[in-house]
Amino acid sequence: MTPAELSCTVARAVRRAVDEGALRVAVPERVTVERPRPGGHGDYATNAALRLAGPAGMPPRAVAEALRQRIAGTRGIERVEITGPGFLNFTLVPEGAGAVVREVLEQSARYGRGTGTGGAARPAYVPAPAQVARLGADAARWDALLGGGERLLVRREGNPLFRVQYAYARSRALLRNADDLGFRAAYEHGVEQEAAVPALVAALADHPAFVEAVEAEAVEAARTDSGAARRLARHLVAVADAFLEFHVTVLPVGEEKPSAAHRSRLALAEAAGTVLAGGLALLGISAPEHI
Repeated sequence: MTPAELSCTVARAVRRAVDEGALRVAVPERVTVERPRPGGHGDYATNAALRLAGPAGMPPRAVAEALRQRIAGTRGIERVEITGPGFLNFTLVPEGAGAVVREVLEQSARYGRGTGTGGAARPAYVPAPAQVARLGADAARWDALLGGGERLLVRREGNPLFRVQYAYARSRALLRNADDLGFRAAYEHGVEQEAAVPALVAALADHPAFVEAVEAEAVEAARTDSGAARRLARHLVAVADAFLEFHVTVLPVGEEKPSAAHRSRLALAEAAGTVLAGGLALLGISAPEHI
């Protein structure tokens, strides 16, 4: 279950509670879910009950319990807990790497995007002309989010923007190289045993939560130079770093013939590239296919 699906599940629980007379509130158009703060529980959390408590005229924990009863047992959710003053914490049913990779490749550029907000995050931040002239559009946007200044112009490992763009370009190169070798991406065999894979799969699975946060803040503030955008930029660095640790295992070496494992690794590489391209686009930064 993705964060977007979990958000819809919570919204449906609110609607059901209203229909059944347990709550008297306006059903929110969207519910924000995010990773729990340090010390929290489960995979995701929402403060929906705290936000609804005032309008409902009820204690937050009572609202949380009304929602918990209507969420518990939903397919894909292993456990729902109430913590603190009324947070709902969700533990999801674990999904293997194959499920994450297939979801990314099936949804492509739509992966992580909320329903009904289409291009909501396209009032993209535009740096000052002098900054663009000094750094270029991509580096100027990245500098506004995470800093870096002139260091962003140097194409080397210490430049996080370069690592993200290079990782995307490398993912595309792997697809071209594999095509030359006569095989294509297909997740047919698990690659979870390889050291770098868990970190990369976890980063891909986390991506929708960062995108949802950017979309939500863009709707509220009509801007993408927000805290959520900065978190998305840092997330893309994590995806790129995990991919760059993994990518050397994708293609056959020497006389080795392409196998199911190679096809699966290529699918994971393609999924990583898809996530990197989508995240960069949301930040208004280019994803070059050649570096």
